[in-house]
Amino acid sequence: MARVKGGIMAHKRRKKVLKLAKGFYGAKSKQFRTAKQAVMKSGQYAYIGRKNRKRDFRRLWIIRISAACRLNDINYSTFMNGLKKAGIELNRKMLSEIAIADPKAFTELTKKAKSTL
Repeated sequence: MARVKGGIMAHKRRKKVLKLAKGFYGAKSKQFRTAKQAVMKSGQYAYIGRKNRKRDFRRLWIIRISAACRLNDINYSTFMNGLKKAGIELNRKMLSEIAIADPKAFTELTKKAKSTL
């Protein structure tokens, strides 16, 4: 049986890692060993960042809703409780969009929430 050398696949693998490391500082974009470590770490950061982005947006939506609620003389938790009891199932993203784009509609929602409590 003929001997199989791994040069082609090794080169492909290294090329793939170095392509992912393009733009990294110094040796991290040039040398395979350091590039491999940097790419692995950047992958971990990217994974964590995708989870954090969801948290950050939810926090932003809550802040926006809370600010709009204070303009209508009701606090956030009372507003959300009133909506739930009224049977209005809008998520926080949509509520924040309504608060920004259509303040009159948001005022109606706050009235509805107040009346159900």
